[in-house]
Amino acid sequence: MTEKDNIKAQQDSIILEEKPWINLKGYKAKLDRGKPQWFIFLWWLLEGLIFPLTPHNFSGLRCSLLRLFGAKIGQGVVIRASARVYFPWKLEIGDYSWIGENVYIYNLDNVKIGSHTVISQKSYLCTGSHNIKNANFELTTAPIFIGNGVWIASDCFISLGVKIGANTIIGARSTVLKSIPSQKIAWGNPCKIIKNRTLSDI
Repeated sequence: MTEKDNIKAQQDSIILEEKPWINLKGYKAKLDRGKPQWFIFLWWLLEGLIFPLTPHNFSGLRCSLLRLFGAKIGQGVVIRASARVYFPWKLEIGDYSWIGENVYIYNLDNVKIGSHTVISQKSYLCTGSHNIKNANFELTTAPIFIGNGVWIASDCFISLGVKIGANTIIGARSTVLKSIPSQKIAWGNPCKIIKNRTLSDI
């Protein structure tokens, strides 16, 4: 082993010897799940078994299953078979909206999606995080609201507490950490407003 390798090994050892600032042993998830544990497990079981096996165009069946577990879903909604919803009873989707392939709606808190809105493939809506100022890594949640006529392009991350106004477009692979007003085009990591959008653009 060279002297350079020895120095690197010592540095790695020091990193692993440093004391952690958080104590996960003391972590307790204080979360209002909204339903009893057996009901939640039943949903996860059925979603894991039924959703992946349904044909591509059977959105009506998938919407019916979500409604059965408490979701509020409008007419003409398209939900692909690989999409996942953590708690259906905390989800509301307006009419004629689309939820694409491998979209994950991690709705520990409420998620409301307007009408004629598109959430494209591999996008992740996350209503949960952790308090980095708390030694026990306390769970924090906040709702997500996405307005009418919005397009969330593929592979976007939408963080807790974010509100996206009507007729706004979020570009692909954006990380949205703050709310975006109506009628904007925005993208980036972090997501920033690029320009206004008007009806004359259509």
